[in-house]
Amino acid sequence: MEIFQNLIFGFSVALSLQNLFYCFLGCLLGTLIGVLPGIGPLATIAMLTPITFSISPVAALIMLAGIYYGAQYGGSTTAILVNLPGETSAVVTCLDGYQMARQGRAGPALAIAAIGSFFAGTVCTLIIAMFGPAIAELALEFGPAEYFSLMLMGLVAAAMLAHGDMVKSLAMVVMGLLLGTVGTDVNSGWRRFSFDIAELADGIGFVVVAVGVFALGEIVANLGDSKKSAVFVAKVGGLFPTSDDLKRSSGPIIRGALLGAFFGVLPGTGPAIASFSSYMIEKKISKDPSRFGHGAIEGVAGPESANNADAQCKFIPMLTLGIPASGTMALMLGALMIHGIAPGPTVMTQRPDLFWGLIVSMWIGNLMLLVLNLPLIGIWTSLLKVPYRMLFPAIIVFSCIGIYSLNNNPFELYLTALFGIIGFMWMKFACPPAPMLLGFVLGPMMEENLRRALLMSRGDPMVFLTQPISLGFVIATVLIVVVMMAPALRKRRGDITG
Repeated sequence: MEIFQNLIFGFSVALSLQNLFYCFLGCLLGTLIGVLPGIGPLATIAMLTPITFSISPVAALIMLAGIYYGAQYGGSTTAILVNLPGETSAVVTCLDGYQMARQGRAGPALAIAAIGSFFAGTVCTLIIAMFGPAIAELALEFGPAEYFSLMLMGLVAAAMLAHGDMVKSLAMVVMGLLLGTVGTDVNSGWRRFSFDIAELADGIGFVVVAVGVFALGEIVANLGDSKKSAVFVAKVGGLFPTSDDLKRSSGPIIRGALLGAFFGVLPGTGPAIASFSSYMIEKKISKDPSRFGHGAIEGVAGPESANNADAQCKFIPMLTLGIPASGTMALMLGALMIHGIAPGPTVMTQRPDLFWGLIVSMWIGNLMLLVLNLPLIGIWTSLLKVPYRMLFPAIIVFSCIGIYSLNNNPFELYLTALFGIIGFMWMKFACPPAPMLLGFVLGPMMEENLRRALLMSRGDPMVFLTQPISLGFVIATVLIVVVMMAPALRKRRGDITG
């Protein structure tokens, strides 16, 4: 009964004219950047974070959240019509979605993608509403030792489960932790790693790193990509799926939503893993697996539900525990901190308008996306014909204005350009930048909780093993490392014995 009262309160917050406007704006921008390959929600949220300072924290978070899950919708449009995924999570949708378009069934493919995403979003909104308060209540029992162990587990899991080389992911986490130590030590007052540069006394700005690495770095990387794609379908007709399409899609949509919700709360997994896992499951249980890759509508329904569910359930650890499960959630967490809101379980009690307003806005946003996407398909496909060389100057100017407006400090523009070059180099060397951002955001909080725990235990490091909850997180961290490294160790042993 209390959940329904909280949801009613959330509707009263989310249905205000200001919050409705920013929800619509976020969904529209999210769909736009999901359609345009090479930009992505991470770069867009990094660019728009400075602009949110002039609006309320509730409206700001509602808009940024709309951009995130709206991008999952938009990515499917280009995957189906152009065989070009606007988002990495839409790569799997290309396999069958584009084949359906070639067979003249682009309309049903787009409709099922929208319906599946809406259903998954609705399910995950209910999951957050039902289990969010319970998780937050448990988190109120956490002390410094428990928080440190939880953050350590989150960082290790993010590095181990991230796409690409495990060693590089761990190195990027360490890089983020090091960048987080730049500035004045709050305990001793000494400057650390500032190299006598006065502008670094307060540390490196979160938005500076985010915009430099994810916006400018992505732009430089995309300018070197000469691949071109033509829009295969000029006009989409017959949007309504047949009864057979709905029958074939209902099971994959439900399974994809549940699978995406599971992966959503895991650090470092990302919507791409959820959508790929959904596709593999649907192909495995299908009576005729040979249909997949040749226009099977299940190959669109399952992955699209999974990636949207994953994106929205990423908010559970961020809102209830203050732990970002992805790079985008780290940006959200940074936006909360910049607005003066301490992340963690106290958000629900101290700022219930923010928590419940955001949850309800997700359902409203999913409904907006369902209405928005199908009628605007013609506009989205037209945007794909705009050359990227004409888009990137506007993105750079927009980013520079946002950075300079923070502190009116030209030094931060130079620092952003430097991180843009560094971000480009990381991409060239296949070093994933998302784990770095997680380390950068969590690093100062980890250090604070580590010092506090050691201070309370009078310097005894065993405090992390004597507290039951903290011990559980430490054991989970060790198990994650062992499970992820076991295949490599077995292979190495086989090479030696062979």
